[in-house]
Amino acid sequence: MPVPSKERVVELLVDLVRDRGYDLEDVNVVAAGKHSAVRIMVDREEGIDLDALPELSREISDAFDAVSDFGEAPYTLEVTTPGIDRPLTEARHWRRSRGRKVRIELADAKFEGRIGELDGNSVTVVIKEKGVLSTRSIALAEVVKAVVQVEFSRPTAEEMDLAGGVVGSRPSPANTDEIVDVEAPEEGSNK
Repeated sequence: MPVPSKERVVELLVDLVRDRGYDLEDVNVVAAGKHSAVRIMVDREEGIDLDALPELSREISDAFDAVSDFGEAPYTLEVTTPGIDRPLTEARHWRRSRGRKVRIELADAKFEGRIGELDGNSVTVVIKEKGVLSTRSIALAEVVKAVVQVEFSRPTAEEMDLAGGVVGSRPSPANTDEIVDVEAPEEGSNK
């Protein structure tokens, strides 16, 4: 019996993955002769500690072993996180990428910018035109394609402020309510 379809794998895993606090981002099932591969991509709001993936992988393997869908055919199970080149297709992808540089393609334009705050079904993008920074609101429904870009230099403080600020030297991924403003100790204080 071959490896089950992508739809069946999603059906088997969606509750398990969600109950562990992850989003099931993608499933890829590849039948390759006698040895197939099942690739499960997960993510979550606070990012993923890679040490947690082996435990999730064991639980997924146990779930597969508990059903007869996989038969006796050998397969490789890979549980992974999204790479930087994953297209931003869901509102949560935009929220998690706040502060990052992105290449955006609309029906009538292509440009690079920095992802700002997500507000419902639109996102603010910081763009630089003729050396001047400004923001632009884009409806997510208008985005044809968007991919986070690799950066080799740090953005300016002004650019990050326009994108919504930073938390702990990293772009704030979502909830600005969690930002804590720490006051500097008074001069001569031991605090």
